[in-house]
Amino acid sequence: MKNNLYSKLKKGGLAVGLFSALLGSSLPVYSLIKKDIDQPQKVLEELVLNDAKEEGNWTELDEGLFLTKITPKVRSTYGDSEITVLKINPKNYSLKMMSASEYGSQMTAKEWANRHNLVATINAGMFELDYRSNVGYMKNYSHVNNPNFKKGYNSILAFNPKSDKVPKVQIIDPKCQDFNELKDKYNSFTQSLRMIDCKQHNTWSQQSEMWSIAALGMDNDGNVLFVHSRSPFSVHDFIDSLISAQIGIRNTMYLEGGPEASLYINLPKMKLGLVGSYETNFNENNDNINFWDLPNVIGVEKRR
Repeated sequence: MKNNLYSKLKKGGLAVGLFSALLGSSLPVYSLIKKDIDQPQKVLEELVLNDAKEEGNWTELDEGLFLTKITPKVRSTYGDSEITVLKINPKNYSLKMMSASEYGSQMTAKEWANRHNLVATINAGMFELDYRSNVGYMKNYSHVNNPNFKKGYNSILAFNPKSDKVPKVQIIDPKCQDFNELKDKYNSFTQSLRMIDCKQHNTWSQQSEMWSIAALGMDNDGNVLFVHSRSPFSVHDFIDSLISAQIGIRNTMYLEGGPEASLYINLPKMKLGLVGSYETNFNENNDNINFWDLPNVIGVEKRR
């Protein structure tokens, strides 16, 4: 079921570990440990937040910004099997669509964040062979990246509302909602594959293929969830893990898989970079430690 309309031939960006090192010298809240995965010669750094405020299973990074990890019951054959979730409160943060077709060039998730002073970045969706166009519909205010709706892509992320009469962010499910009634109420959209529908059902059948995954969800309180797993899973098992994790997830859309799956967190005292690696029939190893160039990302910006 994974989209194969685009090629994956170009690596890009500064080499980083699965979890990047902290920058700066005065960081009493954080410590670093080193952890081997699969290949002993490849030592990756994992960030551990020792003294940050805890709220349930979430670690508070900043007001309205929380981080947690999920350990699925079904384990992956590679890596630590952990799924990282960044929870973003739209009252404190806004989403920003960043596209090479609008801003001039593709960059890594880290470079997008640093260049545009973003708190976090994640893939905005799979892209076509031109390394510009989203596979599904994508629009940001007057800029249209892809004007065409993709049949079977039943998740549309809508943000930057035109009024306060609609939620600041929502994932529109056209099987349950009328997109024609909502399309004129937001300025920014990206369309992709549905993972969890409006009734909290897993929409993917089981498959033998597996890969690293980047996804975006909404919870029952209206928070945005950036989700990333370096360890490869079948998408069906990945979704089941999110549903059973008791994080209040409501619906979810697929963004990217394999070595391009990226998540970067860019706070003053914390830099956290996650990159994918394994993908069946493309990159069947856990060796990738590079961010790859991305034409389209979703950024997070603190409200003023």
